Amino acid sequence: MSKSSPKNRLSKTRLSTGVEGLDTILKGGLIANRAYLVRGGPGTGKTTLGLHFLTALSTSRKSSLLICFGEPGEQILETGKDMGLDLKSLHCLDLSPDSAFFSQAQTYDFFSPAEVEKDPITQKIVDQVTQLKPDLIFVDSMTQFRYITADAFQFRKQVLAFVRFILEQGATVVFTSESSPDTPDHDLQFMSDGVINLDIAPHRRTIHISKFRSSGFQTGHHSLRLGSQGMTVFPKLLPEAYKRDFQPEPLPSGIPSLDKMLRGGIERGMVTLFRGPSGVGKTTIGLQFMKEAASRMERSVVFTFEEDVEVILRRSENLKIPARIMMEQGSLAVVKIEPLQYTPDEFSSVVRHEVEDNHVRIVMIDSVSGYSLSMQGEDFLNHLHALCKYLANMGVAVILINETALLDEDDNSTNDSFTYLADNLILLRYIDRHEDGTVELRKSISVIKKRLSDFEKTLRELTITRYGVEVGPPLMGVQGVLSGDIIKPDEDEE
Repeated sequence: MSKSSPKNRLSKTRLSTGVEGLDTILKGGLIANRAYLVRGGPGTGKTTLGLHFLTALSTSRKSSLLICFGEPGEQILETGKDMGLDLKSLHCLDLSPDSAFFSQAQTYDFFSPAEVEKDPITQKIVDQVTQLKPDLIFVDSMTQFRYITADAFQFRKQVLAFVRFILEQGATVVFTSESSPDTPDHDLQFMSDGVINLDIAPHRRTIHISKFRSSGFQTGHHSLRLGSQGMTVFPKLLPEAYKRDFQPEPLPSGIPSLDKMLRGGIERGMVTLFRGPSGVGKTTIGLQFMKEAASRMERSVVFTFEEDVEVILRRSENLKIPARIMMEQGSLAVVKIEPLQYTPDEFSSVVRHEVEDNHVRIVMIDSVSGYSLSMQGEDFLNHLHALCKYLANMGVAVILINETALLDEDDNSTNDSFTYLADNLILLRYIDRHEDGTVELRKSISVIKKRLSDFEKTLRELTITRYGVEVGPPLMGVQGVLSGDIIKPDEDEE
């Protein structure tokens, strides 16, 4: 009986591609005993993906087979060694032309090259597969069959016969194509059980699945990175796929007056937006919540897109926030993010690692404008929405830092497109106070919005000194803070 019986073909055994993020997109990996096409332009990583696939199960599989037509097999294997892959169970059938082919200047007087070359190549493949009986086969590339067949009809028959032969041996095959406008690979896509597409965009590499028979998969373009260890895939974040049970209890800042304004603090699973001009104290207030979390033995993380880690640590120490000690104890992480070096999917992966592996309970993004730089032309709002929704679903308190104009009288605390994400909105501003005939620049703090509870609707003075953060009593008689047309109190009203 043929090994490609209905029972065998309907098997749903999953095989890892060797790329963890790709397995996630494929809902667990490739389905065994089927044929898959990897397509993309030069340098997109097709061969690298094939090497990951061949070596993913080297400890448990009997053998895997690399069949190469273009790039020499020795060169491909050397690349695999440089990537640190385990090649001990990998065999190579090198069908690429060597220098002797050119020097001997072979000619065919009576038959076309296709007729002369097809049978020997086919026989070599049959012999190797029959002898080794590999579980995994990678063909780089299947396009070669197009050049050794007479026409498109014969090419289709040749590929179908080849794939059927491989599957009858019980193997799973992944093959690449070299598509161009003159020779498109639509026929190979139709014949495949799944199609994996690799692309190079102006600012990033991407991977997406356009076909996967008998299985669901995660749609969309996902970020991909090629490095010294091979391929890494960063799936697009789907917040609805994550959920953790939690109680949205308030998290205090440890500053009594501020906690009074917030009716206890900010909540778990809520997004808090600190909005104000540069230097007004947004990051400092956020760190104050993290200092209090450390006393509860909870871990927090700051993702800083602008300031260096050392600058944040030194400033915190000067304000009686022991950030360096908190880092040493593991209750705080301050992670510097270079905006132009991370794609949105890569950054989401870093955040997920902190939340799911390091059990972070407070995440601060400093700042939203720095985060937007990492979008590199993508939809900033969609990515920020997905990230905040994921963190909220996981019961993480989110702090967003948003910098506004320093002295913009037309500034409005709700004019940003992303402010709808904020469950809590805290406004920090500079105000000028007239005392004894002089004008002094002060800082103020007010709560504009709080979704889960009432809040104090006053304006308080904010003082940040080497002794720490203080929030003073409500300021009386100050008007026009939101519009910028601030009316100061008269001396007798203070």
